[in-house]
Amino acid sequence: MHKHFLSAADLTRNEAEALLERAAMLKAEWRMGGQGLHAQWPLRGKTLALVFEKPSLRTRVAFEAGMTQLGGHGSYLSANDIDMGGRESVPDVAQNLSRWVQAIAARVFKHTTVETLARHASVPVINALSDREHPCQALADMLTLRERFGRLQGLKLTYVGDGNNVCHSLLLLGATLGVSVTVACPPDYRPDPEVLAQAAAIGAETDASIVVTASPVEGVAGADAVYTDVWTSMGQEHETARRRPVFAPYQVNPALLAHASPDAVFMHCLPVHRDEEVTAEVVDGAQAVIFEQAENRLHVQKALILTLLGL
Repeated sequence: MHKHFLSAADLTRNEAEALLERAAMLKAEWRMGGQGLHAQWPLRGKTLALVFEKPSLRTRVAFEAGMTQLGGHGSYLSANDIDMGGRESVPDVAQNLSRWVQAIAARVFKHTTVETLARHASVPVINALSDREHPCQALADMLTLRERFGRLQGLKLTYVGDGNNVCHSLLLLGATLGVSVTVACPPDYRPDPEVLAQAAAIGAETDASIVVTASPVEGVAGADAVYTDVWTSMGQEHETARRRPVFAPYQVNPALLAHASPDAVFMHCLPVHRDEEVTAEVVDGAQAVIFEQAENRLHVQKALILTLLGL
């Protein structure tokens, strides 16, 4: 496996499957009272620096709790603590942290920031969200699908909405694991062409199709999972008024979900804006697995840290 985890495409299929298997094992051990590796505290004496330019609930707590459960410590550093590129350069931050901690998880505005951290750090760097990708979220999503359907190969996941960072990671990791990914989005909000091409190339090897359509009904047809995200991501708040009418036809509601497979699940990376990108009825309905996704962030991130540290 790569020294760092910056993109969902950093994983081979074998590596991704091994990570999910390890996460499932850790989840089972934790639910049985913290047995197995949890009782051995493999991260005793180890610290994960959480360098966050953006606020967070799931990512921060899942990393901090995961470190604690395995005997380690998470050190949270907000934008007020580290003004990367301002008070101190990104390379200097990376080199300082490398002298004190065993790994760095960075939640940043620009993907180039996490790439620069990785170039200058001598410890593993994890992309905890950037404007290009959210690979830890995609790992949790694939574990959730694996739990629900007992397999990943041959599933169809349809992402409805903005072709953003979450969409990019789903495309790449889905293709790697044999999950066909369809993106239903407004024409001006398609995923990055480079990511689409990369996902299509990976999918050609795993028999996973990559499709982009402007029709949410066509996109959702026969889907095993229907996934959406907020229409306006952090840092784009000034676009909210302009985006709302463009994305209104892409709201996930019972009428749209009816076009999916009868046993389809509804997914969302959270936080959710009820009755905007998805109706409250769907969010709170029986098909939603959104809190399973959130719980699985904890276990995939534990598996990721252990693997990157060679433990």
